Amino acid sequence: MSRRVMVTGLGAICAAGKNPDEVWEAARGGRSAIAPIQQWDSSDWPAKLAGEIRDLNPRELVEDRKLHKLVRRTDLLGLYAAAKAIDGAGLVAFRDTLDAARADRFNERTAVYVGSGGAAYQDQYEFFPLLTAAAGDLRAFGRELTATVNPMWLLRSLPNNVLCHIGIRYGFKGPNGCITNHSIGGMLSVAEAGAALRAGEADRAIAVGHDAPVEPEQIFYYHALGLLANDTIRPFDAARSGSLLGEGAAALVLETESAARAREAKVLGELLGTGSVAEGEGLLSVRGDGEGLARAIAVALDEAGLGPKDVGMIVAHGNGTPLSDASEASAIRGVFGAASPPLTAFKWVFGHVLAASGIIDVALALTSLRRGEVPGVATLRRLDPSCADVPVSPIGRPPRSNVALVLCRGFAGTNAALLLRASLG
Repeated sequence: MSRRVMVTGLGAICAAGKNPDEVWEAARGGRSAIAPIQQWDSSDWPAKLAGEIRDLNPRELVEDRKLHKLVRRTDLLGLYAAAKAIDGAGLVAFRDTLDAARADRFNERTAVYVGSGGAAYQDQYEFFPLLTAAAGDLRAFGRELTATVNPMWLLRSLPNNVLCHIGIRYGFKGPNGCITNHSIGGMLSVAEAGAALRAGEADRAIAVGHDAPVEPEQIFYYHALGLLANDTIRPFDAARSGSLLGEGAAALVLETESAARAREAKVLGELLGTGSVAEGEGLLSVRGDGEGLARAIAVALDEAGLGPKDVGMIVAHGNGTPLSDASEASAIRGVFGAASPPLTAFKWVFGHVLAASGIIDVALALTSLRRGEVPGVATLRRLDPSCADVPVSPIGRPPRSNVALVLCRGFAGTNAALLLRASLG
């Protein structure tokens, strides 16, 4: 388990841009992409805002038109981010230089791990007209089902579509896994990929997280739970009122140090450690003292062999809900005391992307370190007293080292933390 794991490729897409640099520039410039929902008429909805990718052209994301019939919007986003990371890392170009036997070995030693949102309410929408017409008669519903519902419905709704089609498109045949663990799924794909490389199960891995929760039923339920903001996401602010959903994906190419060196790959950074714990107190409950998140940070620091003083910046979960932000602030105080490094959060830029949120933050954390600036939170006006001593600011600041801590949280008290170091050369 002593193998070092390097980052050699990045890809991301969300409402604020189609690559990590574009999204980072939006954050640095104080530009939020959250706006009125356009996918349906939301004019009379109590919740009208989201981080949608406007004017999304499926052919620009994935060229294969046949594939569009078999996958959903969220899958297209995941496949796009993966392709950008794989291209950026030069994996295919390098494999093409190998003889047949070595190319086969390359494919067998390439893993794929994907965090997805699992089931989505929109998967059921094409059943609704028939359910209405059948008026409760299940025999009538059954007779007309095959003539009404797309025969590709099941294939299209599978949560592991991105995982499968990456393997099919690129011929990667190594270890793989699909993780559906609410908001921490994307970050767990990075953790699982790193563990596989350290254990010698593969030489390289593609880690992806994707989600597209901006749909009527999802918005309706989140609003009913009181989780959605009135205007925008204001992490740690006294006026914060909730979160807002967004859509997007991100991907990382990870390689063992020896595999990256063997093909003379450009190294962007290094995965140092991860931690994932559950508070286990209920589906929606969040411990006010941040105990679960603090434990996740401690596990990640221990795996990385680092102390709190080594961390140069923190990317907080920062979803803007009152209790989550306050408990996150408590966890950060508990670990770092008065010596916390500069802290930021990115959901105010493009929304809460659920399963993709953590891995997008990882890509932006690495970009921040390489750019030498921790972007400010432009929606911050007045720090809430419950978040006192959390070093968040509306203006950018330099990191105090080239190590970033990224935090991510989900339903059922799940918490994840990840540490990475940037290569600044």
